[in-house]
Amino acid sequence: MHKIWIIIQREYLSRVIKKSFLVTTFLIPIAMVGITSTMIYMATRSEQRENIAVMDESGVFVDKLDTTSDAYTIKYIATSTESNDSILAKNDCDLLLHIYPFKNGAPDRFHLYKEGGVSLNTKQFISTQLDEIYRIKLMQEAGIDKSKIDSIDQSNIELTCYDVKNNQETHTEISTMVGYATGFLIYLVILIYGMGVMRGVSEEKTNRIAEVIISSVRPFQLMMGKIIGIALVGLTQFTLWLALTGLLHLFLPLFIPGLGLHSSLPIDQSALAQTTNTNSEMLSFLQALFAQNWLLIGACFLFYFLGGYFIYAAMFAAIGSLVNEDPQEAQQMTFPVTMPIIVAFFIMMSATRDPNSGLAIFGSMFPLTSPIVMMARIPYGIPTWQIVLSMLLLILGFVTLTWLSAKIYRTGILMYGKKPSWKEVFRWLRQG
Repeated sequence: MHKIWIIIQREYLSRVIKKSFLVTTFLIPIAMVGITSTMIYMATRSEQRENIAVMDESGVFVDKLDTTSDAYTIKYIATSTESNDSILAKNDCDLLLHIYPFKNGAPDRFHLYKEGGVSLNTKQFISTQLDEIYRIKLMQEAGIDKSKIDSIDQSNIELTCYDVKNNQETHTEISTMVGYATGFLIYLVILIYGMGVMRGVSEEKTNRIAEVIISSVRPFQLMMGKIIGIALVGLTQFTLWLALTGLLHLFLPLFIPGLGLHSSLPIDQSALAQTTNTNSEMLSFLQALFAQNWLLIGACFLFYFLGGYFIYAAMFAAIGSLVNEDPQEAQQMTFPVTMPIIVAFFIMMSATRDPNSGLAIFGSMFPLTSPIVMMARIPYGIPTWQIVLSMLLLILGFVTLTWLSAKIYRTGILMYGKKPSWKEVFRWLRQG
């Protein structure tokens, strides 16, 4: 155990003092927070408006387009035979909406002009306005009261879901979001740090460092020390990411006031009502988010985070011991290991939609897929016995696969100049 601890220290310290580790650990949170903050700041502080000139030859849409938008200004102009460029320049507008006369009581053509092309947001804004105005016109012609139609359109049925055992309200959308996020995070961890183990083993083999180390420790001790050391590096990096991201979100508004309360912006009554609505929805969302069983989710995430990493890191270490200097050889060797990870990702996507399906239950029990799939099911409040059984199977799978991987590792780490076939690998397993 003492020798394994020495290898763990070596693997951990040799990685955390690298410039690449320090740069990615501190730069990624800063970049992510910086990008999101810049987007929020630009979206909330941007005062650029687009002026739209409306030339309506039908007479149906005059003075009916929405003029309360903060992003657009509507200006109605008289019909002109001048060129579109001249009309825009003369009226100091960015866009020209030309509505042609109706034919046989029905709309004919709607043309929208802008230098460089029209944005999707602008097209959707104008299309929605035109559709609504024409819809009201048809209702009035048919003798239908618009207020009654609006009351019918705004009538929605809200379905509240409850857990039958404890009669507590459940939130399917929040459970889906949390399950997908945690499962996807474990998927990334397994791929990134599992590949890191394989590259570390392969580099030591090609540089002949492994020969020197194995003269003092057993191959199994070297493999486990490397796996645990890199796992601690991953935990350190994730902890620092969470801490730095939280601190940046906390202190950034002090340096950029625009990211705080935007009280300096002009707000009309309709915008105020919309903001109040948005705040109410956000409050409900946060309440539903905090109502999740975060103690269970956090404990299971840590277990499946480590369990998934260890089970795949052992296999990646075995693959790294088989690889020589050919990168293409490494890609071919890793395919049998990466395939279950990819399959688990697709099962996870299915489990977020139907957590109690046969495929989701199988995926959450099978050791090679359970670290990713089970995290997608836990926020839905699945039976405790399924979680316990899944954990036991994962531990059993880790012990079995680590034992098998160690057999491959102790032979492959000292084999040079020859690419072993899968037939030889299976022979090592039988002989070991």
